[in-house]
Amino acid sequence: MKSKGPLGRCRGILEHRRNIGISQSEFERRVLEALREPLETGHIRVARAARRAEFPARFQLVAAMNPCPCGFLGETRCRCTPEQVARYRGKLSGPLLDRIDLMVEVPAVSESELSTRSDGERSAVVQQRVITARERQLARQQKANALLTPDEIDLHCLPDCAGAALLKQAMARLDLSARGYHRILKVARTIADLAGEEIIRGPHIAEAVQYRRGLS
Repeated sequence: MKSKGPLGRCRGILEHRRNIGISQSEFERRVLEALREPLETGHIRVARAARRAEFPARFQLVAAMNPCPCGFLGETRCRCTPEQVARYRGKLSGPLLDRIDLMVEVPAVSESELSTRSDGERSAVVQQRVITARERQLARQQKANALLTPDEIDLHCLPDCAGAALLKQAMARLDLSARGYHRILKVARTIADLAGEEIIRGPHIAEAVQYRRGLS
């Protein structure tokens, strides 16, 4: 479905059950802010004059951005001032970042690393682990972890004592929101499922918290 205005320019946000890939530098802040509602609810509401409409818009967002306008933050060739970096990152609001479950910094790869053959897992092995984890979720709660409500999170995502203590500590130190709290538990539940474990333990919580450290 095509739409005029910010939503239409954001690569078909009204498309349902799709993967959407965006680069932060391509869009103005107001366009990025339009992602908040569908990321939270899986729906988008459009109001024009006396008419209102609601469309399904549950999607997986994959977003990328450079650490600074030039892309070389921390290197000698970077010429960005602190003010330029702050203005560049200011396009991403706190409420929008709070709706993103996994944030991973990807450092530059050296020439020697590029020329060295990797011994990582085969894609087929990873795929099977994901399929098994999803089947575990459907058998336990008849839906994916991402779709759990707060009440269902309390039922299916309770960590052990060590995990609960670690999460409490992270909430205080990182000043996490209630939304962040629930999203950490859902991510930790998924990490445990991928590991084939029924109980959410401290390492699962620690990994989930690490993914929400935000922009450094």
